[in-house]
Amino acid sequence: MPPASSTLIEVDRDLVESLRLAVGRLARRLRQQNEGEITASQFSALSSISHYGPITLGKLASVERLRPPTVTRMVSFLEESGLVLRRPDTEDRRICRVELTDLGRDLLERSRSRKDAYLATRLATLAPQELDVLRDATAVLERLLEEERS
Repeated sequence: MPPASSTLIEVDRDLVESLRLAVGRLARRLRQQNEGEITASQFSALSSISHYGPITLGKLASVERLRPPTVTRMVSFLEESGLVLRRPDTEDRRICRVELTDLGRDLLERSRSRKDAYLATRLATLAPQELDVLRDATAVLERLLEEERS
């Protein structure tokens, strides 16, 4: 019988380490493209609000995998900064929904444009075959993330 600390699935440990490091470095470099007006967590929340449209605080907490009190504080800061609005739900006035303001949309667009430009510059240095490998790897990474959400 295997020791309790071993995993049931055998994986290539070098691949696990290399992938973790590469994805972490890429994520850090992309975060560095932000303007610095808000934290990475606040930016993530803004992105989720943009993606899901008017969203309840509970749903935002679930999507962001944060505790509700943390999300409440974060949304309060974003609201005070003029990046989001809270509005009562049209069907249940006890619930509030959060949506982006024009200022919030502008901040997201500027940040996304900088990140896209950074990636485009880096990708332009690669050979066509390497770009094909990245296309395939991107699809695999998306599948890994989708399976996690299920």
